[in-house]
Amino acid sequence: MERRESIKALMLGSLGTSLLLNGCIDTSPEKLEQKIWKFQYGRTPKEKAYDQKLLGQQFFDEREMELITRLANLILPPHNNGSIEQAEVPGFIEFISKDIPTLQKPLKSGLKWIDKIAHEKFGGSFTRLSEVDQKSILDSIAYEIQGVEEQPEGVVFFSLMRDLVVTGYFTSAVGLKDLGYMGNTPNVWDGVPDEVLKDHELVYDKAWVAKCIDQNTRNETAKWDENGNLLN
Repeated sequence: MERRESIKALMLGSLGTSLLLNGCIDTSPEKLEQKIWKFQYGRTPKEKAYDQKLLGQQFFDEREMELITRLANLILPPHNNGSIEQAEVPGFIEFISKDIPTLQKPLKSGLKWIDKIAHEKFGGSFTRLSEVDQKSILDSIAYEIQGVEEQPEGVVFFSLMRDLVVTGYFTSAVGLKDLGYMGNTPNVWDGVPDEVLKDHELVYDKAWVAKCIDQNTRNETAKWDENGNLLN
C-alpha cells in the first residue's frame, strides 16, 4: 500500500488495532467488515482484504504498546483539545508499522534501547520510572546536535517516534479538530476590506458590488452577455 493510502487508512487502522489489542473484537473477516469497514469508503476489494489482513495481526506485544503509549504522551501531552488516547495514536503506530515494514526494525530496536537505558540509569523499565527520570532520558536524545554522537541509535529512534506521534495525532479526527481545520467548507466573502482598498486608493464600482458580493445570489451561476459583460 502506498503512503497516500496509508494516510487514508490511519483513523480506521488505529481504531481497529486498539480494539484488537484490547481483545474487544472478533478478528474474523466478517466481524472486521461489520465493526470497522462500515466507516470506510473508496476501497477496492484488494485494498480491503489487505487492510483486514493487517488488522488481524499484532506486531507489538502488550509491554511494547504500553511503552509506545507512554512515549507518545511525553511527546504530545494531553491538553484541553485532546489526547494521544483519544486520537488512538498507539493504534496508528501499530498499524503503520505493519503497513510499512521498514519501520519495524528501528521501532523494535528503539524500544529495546530506551528500556535498556532506563535500567542502566535508573534501575527499572522506562514505563515504571518517574516522569522526571523519563524526561531526562528523552532530553538526551530529543535534540540531534546534543545527542547524536553519544547516542545515535536513541536520536534516530526518538526522531522517528516523534514523527509518527505527530502524524498519528494530527491526521485523526481529534487532531484535525485541534488544528481548527475546516476542510472544503464554503465561507462568505464580502469583498476586500475597506482599509485595504483605501491603502491602494481603490473603490468598488457599486454596480459590480451588487453583482459580485450579494450573498443572496451566491448560489447562482454567473451569466455574461456576448460582449463579456457580467449580467448577474
